[in-house]
Amino acid sequence: MKFLDLARVYIRSGGGGSGAVSFRREKYIEYGGPDGGNGGRGGDVIVETVEGLNTLIDFRYQQHFFAKSGQGGMGKQRTGKDGESITLRVPVGTEILDEDQETVIADMTEPGQRVVLAKGGNGGFGNMHFKSATNQAPRRANPGQPGVEREIWLRLKLIADVGLLGLPNAGKSTFLAATSNARPKIADYPFTTLVPNLGVVGVDGVEFVVADIPGLIEGAHEGRGIGDRFLGHVERSGALLHLVDGTAADVVEDYHTILNELEMYGEGLVEKPRLTVLNKVDALTDDETAAKRATLAEAAGAEVLTMSGVSGTGTTDVLRALREMIGRQAATEATGETPSEDEPWSPL
Repeated sequence: MKFLDLARVYIRSGGGGSGAVSFRREKYIEYGGPDGGNGGRGGDVIVETVEGLNTLIDFRYQQHFFAKSGQGGMGKQRTGKDGESITLRVPVGTEILDEDQETVIADMTEPGQRVVLAKGGNGGFGNMHFKSATNQAPRRANPGQPGVEREIWLRLKLIADVGLLGLPNAGKSTFLAATSNARPKIADYPFTTLVPNLGVVGVDGVEFVVADIPGLIEGAHEGRGIGDRFLGHVERSGALLHLVDGTAADVVEDYHTILNELEMYGEGLVEKPRLTVLNKVDALTDDETAAKRATLAEAAGAEVLTMSGVSGTGTTDVLRALREMIGRQAATEATGETPSEDEPWSPL
């Protein structure tokens, strides 16, 4: 299935039906009163989140969605039929943006969530509505209200427990393939991953979702390499896993490149719990691993784990550390207080 995380859509709700001008006409009833019915209401344009979707690819092939207009009123006090509404089905995690691509209309984060994007027009009143003591035979009726037409943008931000970060070729896809059933494309050159991937990983009987986004480059927060869209996919993550290529000439520079992009992008990414891991240690000697790990830990100001996605060395320790971070983050959000290191907690 092809992946698409941004789509422009044109929508229009249905207009209301016009009211009817009609009079009662029956045998032996000379002066029948007005009996024109009201027009039907126009259909709405609704957006709904559904499970099982992880792409907006359907909106590449259809961009126009128009609800039906209401039927006009009829004689014998008959109200016109309401127009049918139309529903746009989107993945969980979709943001609905106005045409400026900045104003958020709705943030669809729960399965089954429904939002009306454009309400249908009300039907017009028939002449029966205007009957009064001084006007027994009104010959006027209202037209229905027109529908609402607008342009919107759909932007998908994947919902995952952990977001994978790193420069191109840092080994993110290899890690995801080694620890989950996801099968991202893997090769020994930069930008192998062109679209985000989701994988379910498990350790000690606990499962959580990891999002692998394409490698970031300097200037990603400004859209270089469409990195701003990629960073959007880790906004909702509870924790971040930052992989640093151990075979790089300067691991500290690589670390600061990603950290700077998080700071410049904003949205609280740099404040999220983050685990830094020195990857590809299978290609290093023990002395090289120890030296680079110490240098990186000093730059990060925190413990740095070592791992090899190819050989599997250290992957279990990384998963356990991530599980710990996610559990503590969930406990913090639930209670508003950060659990102490010795305090027991329930993972996920």
